[in-house]
Amino acid sequence: MIPSTTGTPPAQTVSTGFVVAIVGFFSSFPIVLQGLDAMGASHAQAASGLMAAAMSMGLAGILLSLWTKQPVSVAWSTPGVALLAVTAAPPGGFEGAVGAFLVAGALTLVAGLYRPLGRLAGAIPAPLAQAMLSGVLLSICIVPFQAAAQTPWTALPIILTWFIVGRINRLAAVPSAVLMAAFVVLQANGFSVPFPATPFTQLEITLPVFSVEAVLGIAVPLFIVTMATQNIPGIAVMKSYGYTAEPGPLLSTVGGASMISSLIGAPATCLAAITAAMCSNEDSHPDPAQRYWSAAMAGVFYCLMGIFAAIITAFAAAAPPLVMGTLAGIALLGVFANSAQSALADANYREAAAITFLVTASGITVFGLGAAVWGLVAGGIVQLAKKQATG
Repeated sequence: MIPSTTGTPPAQTVSTGFVVAIVGFFSSFPIVLQGLDAMGASHAQAASGLMAAAMSMGLAGILLSLWTKQPVSVAWSTPGVALLAVTAAPPGGFEGAVGAFLVAGALTLVAGLYRPLGRLAGAIPAPLAQAMLSGVLLSICIVPFQAAAQTPWTALPIILTWFIVGRINRLAAVPSAVLMAAFVVLQANGFSVPFPATPFTQLEITLPVFSVEAVLGIAVPLFIVTMATQNIPGIAVMKSYGYTAEPGPLLSTVGGASMISSLIGAPATCLAAITAAMCSNEDSHPDPAQRYWSAAMAGVFYCLMGIFAAIITAFAAAAPPLVMGTLAGIALLGVFANSAQSALADANYREAAAITFLVTASGITVFGLGAAVWGLVAGGIVQLAKKQATG
């Protein structure tokens, strides 16, 4: 029998929520900023987008956790923003990107309401989706090593901090590297970083511009990679701990949150996988019925971090060359390793996955469509041809 829940969060879930928020935010905010920058966002739009992304996943996590009484951990789409970081800005610049963000959110919303669309996204072979993700991440994950050769005095302290702390506590590795990067930035600027006039992030509403190129080249790949590597695994993680919330309302909620926050510059809100495990296991709280408070409290801390996103973007703007790229690269190394291993593990898909990976990593753009789209197309054709040949 599951014990009844309480009306106030137990202390253990508050501390768990804080750790979850630190890991979720500081392990990947550099790539969020890089993705927004690649899409043509101004400094103010990037700060607004980071704030909107944090607020969106915070509020959605609070709502879903309190509503379902289950630890529904919500995140921004780290694979999705990594995709944006290696994709050319669409026609219409950042306004065109916002239009694509809005469409991707709408697709997620519809996937929650209309199950066949969700099943269609889930029908993309996992090895090909993982190969596409690893191809996207390759160019990002090699930056730390390029930086170590070009600017060792700024890159090596960050890399060594990540490596040494990671041998002691894996979850603390990236946040520790962020602290070292902050010190590097302060030192490079004579310990005088030009902060914004107000510590609170200013809201920047961007009206969307829609184009076929942006929908096919950004919105659809963003939807696919987020569904395949975040939403579907996030639901699976919850089920592995005995939580069986109906997937439809979860997807519809994060899709709706994505649509609203896209107008403020946020790329995508989704269900979390890694932090879902942190909220759902026994370290969150001994009583499974109380663990939803960990996800809800993480949402509260995400919102607080979002409020001060302008300070974070000011640090990023003052960073020496390749510092933010170094942070983003080491933060995504684990994701790259896992996606590459998953892509090539199944011998039946190995050739198609390799083609998907290589085409995606090539960075080509043909007919306005980016390499991620062509990687999936090429891998799919190879796999279909293989099936035809083997009968």
